[in-house]
Amino acid sequence: MNDRMLVHKVCHRLSLLSLTPHTLPFKPVQFPSALSPASIGARPLNGTVRSLRTTAVMATSRLRNLVPVNAVASEDGSGRASNGSVSSTAATTALEDEEDSTLGVRYRLPPQEIKDIVDAPPLPALSFSPHRDKILFLKRRSLPPLAEIARPEEKLAGVRIDGKCNTRTRMSFYTGIGIHQLLPDGTLGPEIEVHGFPDGAKINFVTWSPDGRRLAFSIRFDEEESTSSKLKVWVAQVETGIARPLFKSDEIFLNAVFDNFVWVNDSSLLVCTIPLSRGDPPKKPWVPFGPKIQSNEQKSIIQVRTFQDLLKDEYDQDLFDYYATTQLVLASLDGTVKEIGPPAVYTSMDPSPDHKYLLISSIHRPYSFIVPCGRFPKKVDLWTADGKFIRELCDLPLAEDIPIATNSVRRGMRSINWRADKPSTLYWVETQDEGDAKVDVSPRDIIYTQPAEPLEGEGPTILHKLDLRYGGISWSDDSLALVYESWYKTRRTRTWVISPGSNDVSPRILFDRSSEDVYSDPGSPMLRRTPAGTYVLAKVKKENEEGTYILLNGNGATPEGNIPFLDLFDINTGNKERIWKSDKEKYYETVVALMSDEKEGDLPIDHLKILTSKESKTENTQYYILSWPEKKAFQITNFPHPYPQLASLQKEMVKYQRKDGVQLTATLYLPPGYDPSRDGPLPCLVWSYPGEFKSKEAAGQVRGSPNEFAGIGPTSALLWLARRFAILSGPTIPIIGEGDDEANDRYVEQLVASAEAAVEEVVRRGVAHPNKIAVGGHSYGAFMTANLLAHAPHLFSCGIARSGAYNRTLTPFGFQNEDRTLWEATSTYVKMSPFMSANKIKKPILLIHGEEDSNPGTLTMQSDRFFNALKGHGALCRLVILPYESHGYASRESIMHVLWETDRWLQKYCVSHTSTVNVDPDASKDDSGTVSTDSESKAIAASGGSGPEVSNTEHEGFDSLPRINC
Repeated sequence: MNDRMLVHKVCHRLSLLSLTPHTLPFKPVQFPSALSPASIGARPLNGTVRSLRTTAVMATSRLRNLVPVNAVASEDGSGRASNGSVSSTAATTALEDEEDSTLGVRYRLPPQEIKDIVDAPPLPALSFSPHRDKILFLKRRSLPPLAEIARPEEKLAGVRIDGKCNTRTRMSFYTGIGIHQLLPDGTLGPEIEVHGFPDGAKINFVTWSPDGRRLAFSIRFDEEESTSSKLKVWVAQVETGIARPLFKSDEIFLNAVFDNFVWVNDSSLLVCTIPLSRGDPPKKPWVPFGPKIQSNEQKSIIQVRTFQDLLKDEYDQDLFDYYATTQLVLASLDGTVKEIGPPAVYTSMDPSPDHKYLLISSIHRPYSFIVPCGRFPKKVDLWTADGKFIRELCDLPLAEDIPIATNSVRRGMRSINWRADKPSTLYWVETQDEGDAKVDVSPRDIIYTQPAEPLEGEGPTILHKLDLRYGGISWSDDSLALVYESWYKTRRTRTWVISPGSNDVSPRILFDRSSEDVYSDPGSPMLRRTPAGTYVLAKVKKENEEGTYILLNGNGATPEGNIPFLDLFDINTGNKERIWKSDKEKYYETVVALMSDEKEGDLPIDHLKILTSKESKTENTQYYILSWPEKKAFQITNFPHPYPQLASLQKEMVKYQRKDGVQLTATLYLPPGYDPSRDGPLPCLVWSYPGEFKSKEAAGQVRGSPNEFAGIGPTSALLWLARRFAILSGPTIPIIGEGDDEANDRYVEQLVASAEAAVEEVVRRGVAHPNKIAVGGHSYGAFMTANLLAHAPHLFSCGIARSGAYNRTLTPFGFQNEDRTLWEATSTYVKMSPFMSANKIKKPILLIHGEEDSNPGTLTMQSDRFFNALKGHGALCRLVILPYESHGYASRESIMHVLWETDRWLQKYCVSHTSTVNVDPDASKDDSGTVSTDSESKAIAASGGSGPEVSNTEHEGFDSLPRINC
């Protein structure tokens, strides 16, 4: 179609916009101001005038957006408009096909059986009161609309900010709060609905007061051209559910870019607010202040990974300050309001356990253009609870030079916190290796402690020295604390027993093991809540017995799957008694929380009470309270099955072996009612994510349970059970580097060997058709998928790769768990990159990516360039770019379209695939190690070989339809 004809068509369609709403055959769409029909083609792009063809393409695209919102995204999928009129599918099909070649397609809905599962109402979240006598049911809604995800956002210093709300973008929210009394018999009392705020409020940051009598939360609304979309803090009485605003003034709004609010005591909160003196946001100058210059004339060694959304210039710095600057306000429930401290970019605020002090963190200039705000200069101060400055604890410089090696950290004080077992005692860690994990030094970390207000001349006290990297502390009292350290390179992890108040008691190692060895995991200590609201080790006492007992809550990994347990552990002798474990035959039950922690002191074993979650292959999760000594369980929830149409799905944990002897596992799902002898082999979708290991033994250990309920998220591979697929979920893809070997140096070989073993297993079982096996994954799983299609095309009929990175030279300073740079391991980077093997990919591959991906390394450009490389070699491929979506997809329109694309791909290139696939690992290979067969070549030729013709077109970032290239 030439430019003149296209413009004529566009002008004809634009004339429809002059119709009044009463004459339109559909409900008009409310455009954001940047997308209004009046602005079509009116705004210059980067200071230049768009070409006539570009303007026409954009206008047509926006006009097309009017119809799909109502017709295509209708609830019944029939194409009916929201006012009951029926769109003429037959009349528009030819036109849509013509436009799809240049503009992409409209949003689509997947088959009804998939759509019904995704649209099922979500279950509420639960929150228990400090005294464990009440439960909140935090109600949620289904997937958000694209219009919500598409709200303008500022990308500043690694943070995405919604300027209208002055908070992080893409926040989920609750739609309501229900309060239930937990009765002695384990049942729930009638619901008390929190009320008093207007309908349609979006609720966030729900927190209990320390005494459990009140709730604090934020609410907001989305009203165009109104300040009411900013967040306000409300409080509610738990007994009545009556809510009211915390502030009497309508001009005080929450600033939730970093922290939000915290209870200082039972009757007052410290709140991050937008400064009342703040004016309009800074305006971007038409003419820049000067060139953008970065310099390294000092020859500093600064290696950083591919961070996104960084500051770009002085204007960005001003904008970041504008949105992130906070005025701290101390607000009492009686209406008293007091500003404390000057406005600053406060990032956290933490009251001391005795409520007398505040630990306040902030960041300040000079900012950086190469690292996110977490590495900006950081200041930590100590204030009194009423806002009086006491002292500065540290002022850390800009940290651009943290080495990329795993376990490298910032120099200076870090992890500054209050001791949970003391009224107001601080502790922190300081590195002794300059923060560089490659420096070999002993000790590597030192833990210090000090009172909030030390005596004159009193310095910090050394609490403990560590040779590995500090990983946290569980406090109990002056006689007991547990200190954790670990080292990724060796996978070593250690737990120390120390006596914080006794210098004459030597620290000793309690556990020293490999973090990869899940079979030896002793479990994690359970914590109890103190009256001050902190959490300490839960000590348990046995009647007429001496000893210091704690509770260890473990996953219970075994060769048969996880069997969760609760052990009573003597910290002094190491003896343990298993006081509870899950039913391994049918159910998967885990300990969620301690429910008998409302009183001080050691917990009598006979008064123990715990919250558990219980599920099976076919029964969704319910919550129970289990009480000692009779260990009687009371069910406190009765959630309906989220997708009853799949209630009788079949699930099995399968084991098989890689050709090098490594034991592998996967979870095999089969559709309800499937009988292999009657129904024969099915099309199969293999969905996975590789992992790195230091030993074959650890890589071969079983993780997960065969009795876990099949949780199906909105983009889960398990959705295709509803389409009669077999699903091989999470087959282990271990990449092993034993000893001094680097795992990624044999990435391709181990990846292919793992995939071959998985495919052979499902074919051997007779549940998967050897010619109809697809492979897919997200992020690093997408990277895996592309590599498998390049190096093991004999295994799969097609692939689905979502939000991946395919060219490792674009992430030169490390990726995933690779610590070497491109220049240190050039051959590994090149060999691992499927981009470098684009010429070998002959099987159909579907690439999907969010246009606003914020994940380090997985820039949207990765999919764009990979698609162009594939297209340049005639591969059968399709690229779908989702407007406004980030690394994970959020909006209903995008998710439904991703499912439509995936189903279309699977039906076309997996279900309908008829070529003969050779799963024999000894099949003939070319010089590159790639298996090829004559039947595969014939199948490629029969399916079109080079794929459909690609049409190039210009796409604007604010186009609200998926950009699709084929």
